[in-house]
Amino acid sequence: MLADGGTARIRPSRPDDEPLLLALYERLSDESIYLRFFSPVPRPTAVQLERITSIDYVDHMVLVAQLGEAIVAVARYDRIAPDEAEVAFAVADDQQGRGLATLLLEHLAGIARANGITTFSADTLPGNSKMLNVFSDAGWLAVSHFADGTVKVRFAIAPTVSSVGAVAARETRAESASIARLLAPRSIAVIGASTTVGKIGHELFRNLLEYGFEGPVYPVHPSSVSVAGVRAYPSVLDVPDEVDLAVIVVPAPEVPAIALECAEKGVHGMLVITAGFAEVGVEGKDAELALVAQARRSGMRIIGPNCFGVLNTAPGVRMNATFAPARPVAGNVAFLSQSGGLGIELMSRAGDLGIGISQFVSVGNKADVSGNDLLQFWADDPQTDVILFYLESFGNPGKFVRLARNVARSKPIVAVKSGRTAAGSRAASSHTAALAAPDVAVDALFRQAGVIRVDTLDELLSTAMVLAHQPIPGGRRVAIVSNAGGPAILAADACAGAGLEVRELDDGTQDALRKIASSGASVRNPVDLVAGATAGQYEDALRITLADASIDAVIAIFVPPLVTRADDVARAIGRAAQAANGKPIVSCFLGQSGVPDALRGDDTRPTIPSYAFPESAAHALGRVADLADWRRRPPGVVPQLTGIDIARARSIVATALGAAPDGAWLEPGAAVALIGSFGIPVVEQREVTDGEGARVAAREIGFPVALKASAPELVHKSDVGGVALGLRDEASVAAAFRSMSRSLGAGMTGAVVQPMVPPGVELLVGITHDPSFGPLVLFGLGGVTAELLGDRSLRLVPVTDQDAHDLVRSLRGSQLLFGYRGQAPVDVPALEDLLLRVGALADEIPQIAEMDLNPVVASSSGVVAIDVKVRVAPSITQVPADMRRMRT
Repeated sequence: MLADGGTARIRPSRPDDEPLLLALYERLSDESIYLRFFSPVPRPTAVQLERITSIDYVDHMVLVAQLGEAIVAVARYDRIAPDEAEVAFAVADDQQGRGLATLLLEHLAGIARANGITTFSADTLPGNSKMLNVFSDAGWLAVSHFADGTVKVRFAIAPTVSSVGAVAARETRAESASIARLLAPRSIAVIGASTTVGKIGHELFRNLLEYGFEGPVYPVHPSSVSVAGVRAYPSVLDVPDEVDLAVIVVPAPEVPAIALECAEKGVHGMLVITAGFAEVGVEGKDAELALVAQARRSGMRIIGPNCFGVLNTAPGVRMNATFAPARPVAGNVAFLSQSGGLGIELMSRAGDLGIGISQFVSVGNKADVSGNDLLQFWADDPQTDVILFYLESFGNPGKFVRLARNVARSKPIVAVKSGRTAAGSRAASSHTAALAAPDVAVDALFRQAGVIRVDTLDELLSTAMVLAHQPIPGGRRVAIVSNAGGPAILAADACAGAGLEVRELDDGTQDALRKIASSGASVRNPVDLVAGATAGQYEDALRITLADASIDAVIAIFVPPLVTRADDVARAIGRAAQAANGKPIVSCFLGQSGVPDALRGDDTRPTIPSYAFPESAAHALGRVADLADWRRRPPGVVPQLTGIDIARARSIVATALGAAPDGAWLEPGAAVALIGSFGIPVVEQREVTDGEGARVAAREIGFPVALKASAPELVHKSDVGGVALGLRDEASVAAAFRSMSRSLGAGMTGAVVQPMVPPGVELLVGITHDPSFGPLVLFGLGGVTAELLGDRSLRLVPVTDQDAHDLVRSLRGSQLLFGYRGQAPVDVPALEDLLLRVGALADEIPQIAEMDLNPVVASSSGVVAIDVKVRVAPSITQVPADMRRMRT
């Protein structure tokens, strides 16, 4: 992704690039040639071109940037010392300023590091400020000095906090710019605009016109002179002016040819409404991949295919490129939907609920533009305050966590992730894998990122109502004001279920309420003003409860009686809310869907959310309070841990994979050595192969001991007689070994002998590798009941100190760790340290496919892993964080 939102392909040079490279040099201006070669240079010689196109990928490396069929930039490094290489760049004049040199530098550095090069150097003319800026802005600490008429620059290329942060910032700016080209185009061509009312191509084109798009809209139709009264063109190539966005509504077989025409026209992006791609099978998937490849080669991005379109209500844009029948209401909520049909329906309902839309994007198959791209755009979009997602899948979950963690601190994110239940569960060979179901991983991702997860589309809108119009509460203490006891009780119960507190009001608040309420009113909390309450009493009661320093939010409930008009009460609630002092207020007009007109906001006051039932109001407020709690917590850092030997860990894994290239369970000794290299405490153990060895080991360790069978494929050892505890003499150890051998047969490869560990809380700590989410760290109650209880929580790596803190407190049984019924609390800092070390192990050693530490015994004297099982497998090569590339 380039700085202006366009795209380019970066690849190694090839021998057949010579004509393309020669064309690049011939297009360079005299100034660019002088700055690159320090003197006027004629066209490159055959020898020079061969040098650029003949690379060894180790000591001499050349990368080119390709746009369409042309090479527009070239970069190389040449090793000049065992750990140092010299770099040089050339960028076409008309492509300078787009970030090509910086991208090439990032990729050269990644390749060089893999080949043992640690330092780059370059000679640059003092007047070459653009190149000097590339080096200084890369984030590495560059040292330069002037000598012999040139600036000599030298810098280490190891990733640093500064360099990785600079890459992330450039990526954010580039992806945001790419989305701006799609959501705020200056001109649009609708390719497939139809003259037939009711067809998608006609309704979408009319929506663009009627919503008032600020730029020109060109209908493209192969034979019609006009569409909806606007002159039409037979091809996008015939449009006389520039086209920023092409909306494609033609049959799927015609789309590739249309994309080629768009590329020739210089279109910035394509919105492909057309279906018939990956959603229909393998052939469609291949066509979709080819379409994306063609678009990226030409510098274009794609929304879709198989989507319902996009909407941008910003005053300077006013683009309704959807075929939705309803006219959307402008507002501050952005909405991404993977299901176009659901998205259109939700947009229609949103208006009834007082929710206005800033942008709506139906991403369809997400062939190119994804939620991560839009998240980066919406992070800085002044029109957007709240972000809604309807998701069916994730493209890059790790990136989503990184982005959402930052965005959610200023703009709430609410998501429906479908697919909570799987049609079937995969067979698992460890406790950790069995407990880390895909939906559990989604929960972990959202929890880490501060994303509010909801189960239904109704909950999505209910939560958005509060976030779009009301402040975030300062705490979880809620007052309920009603004119009927039953709905107030339901609200109080729902508040308790949502983790909100309905405490008795302060004495002063109760006294003030008695003065304005009828004699039969209850003022403790909930406040029941009784059925005859007037609008004035509602307003007074709300003002009093909102002024109470012990209250963080208020729920106002109204059951329409014959004596008081709902509109009068709505206006009273609106007036009272103006004195809310930063506290949210929500309402329930029992049985009435939608927001009453009197509660709808304007330029002087916000909308008061309104719900048909009190439970909905309480649950929405509870979700917003959860977000407030998350924001109050420190963001967390990944600490620098001592006592870690990464090289030793990698050597252990490499040895295992050398013997079993497809992966295998580690032998007990290797598994213990692996976790020991990361400073994870593990109980002493001796591996034995027969009863005599077990007797000797037990005598040396000291009684009592535990004997456990070594059977890599066996998860539940205790179920089949593979564990013997509390053995107090040599005879019982030998007998236990014989018994296990008879029971397990050839599956038993030996055994381990361990000292008995003092009692404590048995926990499970593990690693699993999800194909979508990558490494996950699992924490839960352990022992033989781990899967039965299912009390566990997960985090994606890297694990921060705040993640470790939260994990320890995330279980239903976490109270066991802090002293339960007179038991001493466990060593919580030691437990958090163990979780951080397991997280570091998962992050640094991606070949760990599964790991069980079960049980880990936690007590007041520390924590120690008792049983260790580790399975290693070849890992998918991960692109380094400082080598940007687009999702494939």
